Amino acid sequence: MPANPPENMPRITPYLYYEDVGRALSWLSTAFGFRERMRMPGRDGTIAHAEMELADAVVMMGHPGPEYRNPRRLGQVTQNVYVYVDDVEAHFKRAKAAGATILEEPADQFYGDRRYGADDLEGHRWYFAQHVRDVPPGEARPPA
Repeated sequence: MPANPPENMPRITPYLYYEDVGRALSWLSTAFGFRERMRMPGRDGTIAHAEMELADAVVMMGHPGPEYRNPRRLGQVTQNVYVYVDDVEAHFKRAKAAGATILEEPADQFYGDRRYGADDLEGHRWYFAQHVRDVPPGEARPPA
């Protein structure tokens, strides 16, 4: 039995649940620049599972059934997904133009990244960052 993931999959891959996977596929493509890799239809004709990619990263998604509650329906954040992009300013403008709920505009962070935060259409929290400077571990301290 193989010990590693398939060649085209990263070792760690987030799996997010969406009430409307088809709508999420379209929105994530428009707002965040993800590309659809694949989709599997469910028995009822909806999308049961799908995968999107951005550079070498993959996000899996699906709809687990009527008992599912997304972050927006729960009224609270359930996770953060941190994604590196090549140009965080351009990525931010794209997400904002597509109607992403912007939580933080791009700003330099004490650990060397420039990042912004946004919620998607179902309340999943995303942070997109560009590494702008190396900070030695002993010098990376949050502001007081």
